[in-house]
Amino acid sequence: MTLPDFLAILSGGAVGLVLALIGGGGSILATPALLYVVGVANPHMAIGTSALAVSVNAFANLINHARRGNVKWRCAMVFAAAGVVGAATGAAIGKITDAQVLLPLFALLMIVVGVAMLRPRKDEGAGDVVLNAQNAPKLIAYGLGAGALSGFFGIGGGFLIVPGLIGATGMTMIQAIGSSLFSVGSFGATTAASYALDGLVDWRIAALFIGGGLIGGVIGASFATHLSKQRGALQRVFAGVVFAVAAYMLYRSLIAH
Repeated sequence: MTLPDFLAILSGGAVGLVLALIGGGGSILATPALLYVVGVANPHMAIGTSALAVSVNAFANLINHARRGNVKWRCAMVFAAAGVVGAATGAAIGKITDAQVLLPLFALLMIVVGVAMLRPRKDEGAGDVVLNAQNAPKLIAYGLGAGALSGFFGIGGGFLIVPGLIGATGMTMIQAIGSSLFSVGSFGATTAASYALDGLVDWRIAALFIGGGLIGGVIGASFATHLSKQRGALQRVFAGVVFAVAAYMLYRSLIAH
């Protein structure tokens, strides 16, 4: 096993661990990890590969949430269907966008995510939400927007999907997290397919990254059980990591070149 292979497994494990600990958002670290830790030279290749890894890990976690009754399937499917259209469009634009523009924009989005992670989250919500004529248009609109950003940057988009589902339907946080994974997986698969058709997926690195992510997710879920009372602290730590990675990406993109 080469050093990049080992780093891919470790990076995947770290991303899976973060996802399990804070209930979403960790996938935004996948592309920077592939670029700057694993050493994938082509930013578009890193985006396509991370999209595939994020998709597989999301569907794996979706199964766990579904078993716990945390997935509002009809709302999730409407959101995802609209989002897939947005993701396909976003991926097409992302592929033709100069990497020197794409990476700084990605870093700026990470800063926005970090700020959002610092905002306190409420667990209250309606546990009996159903798809209806009132929330369907909102689900479609939010889905299109979240999908477009997901496809453009090659991310799962969970940090956009969770508040989108809550804003559209008023469902509880845990239901939004569980339901969001269906969209995260769908968006990632759409983006990955678009990039794969242009040969922009490193299948070997993706497999190693996915394997590490599945292991990290199991470990993270175990830790999360014991650290659930410190959820706010974990979000602050994650935000700090996002800010640091975003600053490094801006440095590499704007100063180093």
